[in-house]
Amino acid sequence: MNKINITVEAVAGALKHVVHPATGKDIVSSGMVRNIEIDGLEIAFTLVFAKAQDPVKNAVIRACEKTLRFYVHPEARTNIRVQPVQEKIAAQPAAPAGRVIVVASGKGGVGKSTVAVNLAVALVRMGYRVGLLDADIYGPSLPKMLGMEGVQPEMRIVDGSERIIPVEREGVRMLSVGFFVRPEDAVIWRGPMASAMLKRLICQSEWGHPDFLLVDLPPGTGDVHLTIVQELEITGAVMVGTPQQVALADVIKSISMFRNEKVNVPVLGLVENMAWFTPAECPDNRYYLFGKEGCRQLAEREHLPLLAQIPIVQSISESGDSGQPVVAGDDSPVAQVFMELAQNMIYQLNRL
Repeated sequence: MNKINITVEAVAGALKHVVHPATGKDIVSSGMVRNIEIDGLEIAFTLVFAKAQDPVKNAVIRACEKTLRFYVHPEARTNIRVQPVQEKIAAQPAAPAGRVIVVASGKGGVGKSTVAVNLAVALVRMGYRVGLLDADIYGPSLPKMLGMEGVQPEMRIVDGSERIIPVEREGVRMLSVGFFVRPEDAVIWRGPMASAMLKRLICQSEWGHPDFLLVDLPPGTGDVHLTIVQELEITGAVMVGTPQQVALADVIKSISMFRNEKVNVPVLGLVENMAWFTPAECPDNRYYLFGKEGCRQLAEREHLPLLAQIPIVQSISESGDSGQPVVAGDDSPVAQVFMELAQNMIYQLNRL
């Protein structure tokens, strides 16, 4: 009888075919698989999850068992230990895959969603694969800004479970609660229900393998923000504000939240929206309608870079209403501002 010789390398190679749905990374490269032991057809190892109650834990375990029988040996028996989580998995070496960037403001009406949409399209123009999650549960605006109101995402069975397939526009794969409610209906949900819906969009969706996943956060520092921090390994935060002091006060609170030791998310920098107004007939004139360089001054006080200053331009507002992002297929001065924002953000990421 031929002796069965299963190696650790063969097991690790097979398990690279198992991808965690929330991170989009295989469980070996992301450090989830530890202590592989082999005894004949018995394969034992430890799975370490980033969250104590990962909603896809059982699905990942079943995928491991199925994968080992397919790639290693049809009669392989698995003994998978799930390690109790005391802390998050140690960060892996910086890599473009799975970089999660949250776009936050602390205050509504400052153009955060406009920045998130155009930043996503700018990254696509630079050659990156980009996903965009609309986490503003109570006021989803991204479907309209990308011209996808009324769209219904496809549901597909993947590895035995039902998955939501993000819709695509301008090369950006996007999901929003706005796809599941009528535009005219108010979303009247308590915090736990909103968090449960957000978890579904994160963990039960087939994002593929984006280089960047941008998350458009709602205003404030509430349940949705905590859910995002708990469910995703966030790489960094981009803060959006306007020059006036009342808006900057809320930006300061958001910066404080991300810097809190229990959250500990790097703030990549600030974006000053509505920085000035320039009339089309007087392109060299600047009128500071909401104050002058408030975000620049805040950035200096907080020792953060100013990633971009975006002027008040009619084309930005019109593009949001028409569903055609201003940066898409355009080399206008405004489009160049968003391209520079993307470049500056990547520069700050590479410094981390």
